[in-house]
Amino acid sequence: MKIASFIHAGQPTYGVVQDTRYLLPTPDFLARHPDLVSVLRADALPELERSAAASGIAVAASDVRALPVIPNPTKLICVGLNYKSHVAETKRADSDYPSLFLRFNDTLAANGDTVLRPAFSERFDWEGELAFVIGKGGRHISKAQAFEHIAGYACLNDISVRDWQRHTHQFTPGKNFPGTAPFGPYLATRDEVPDVRQLTVETRVNGEVMQHASVGDLIFDIPTIIEYISRFTPLSPGDVIATGTPGGVGDRREPPRYMKDGDVVEVEVTGLGILRNRIGTDA
Repeated sequence: MKIASFIHAGQPTYGVVQDTRYLLPTPDFLARHPDLVSVLRADALPELERSAAASGIAVAASDVRALPVIPNPTKLICVGLNYKSHVAETKRADSDYPSLFLRFNDTLAANGDTVLRPAFSERFDWEGELAFVIGKGGRHISKAQAFEHIAGYACLNDISVRDWQRHTHQFTPGKNFPGTAPFGPYLATRDEVPDVRQLTVETRVNGEVMQHASVGDLIFDIPTIIEYISRFTPLSPGDVIATGTPGGVGDRREPPRYMKDGDVVEVEVTGLGILRNRIGTDA
């Protein structure tokens, strides 16, 4: 099942993706579960699928405005330096543990949104990634059980404001400008992805391939990430974890290359659709 969040008739809602339209759940289901986090907390994905199939209510994708797949995660955790190719281009040392940082919820953006570069920075850089959403919460989750805690997968662009990222050793500012983490276009439930290691992440700017890598090349794989994170913080349904970006970022090119007004950046992960955004400037 593929699920999207969006605004329809002025209200935030969600539906099951079917070609160029969305099947809405029944009004009763929506009353009980107003957003996808509520669905996940209730372990109600199977009921959502049945409800959408039975409701007979469909809306065209052209009649809605997209929202981030999960607009309101309790936690939004990102893994940095998780592909050898990216570690090599940054000239960083290898790490024994996943490198983690947090994003605020207001950094999320939707498929099709114009992503605004701060006017005082020219170093606006792409970072295409695979993200996953927690479906079953827990603490001290073992690698062997990790996939049981995943609801599904989606594309994410962990856009960085590089100069602000490097003001100090703590790079929180460069990762938390509003609307700089597009997330979508939909969530593909875990059963849609038999082997996540076979997926490919590709980032394109104006059609030119900038990043291309297999998820199988992750330094710390998804079970390792879940086990490590859940040791220090409980994971909850709806939490979002981004797995890291491969080599090919603009900042490490010679000469460096950054996104500018009018550029169209696309992140495509096998079977998870294309996350497409245009770049503008925040006046």
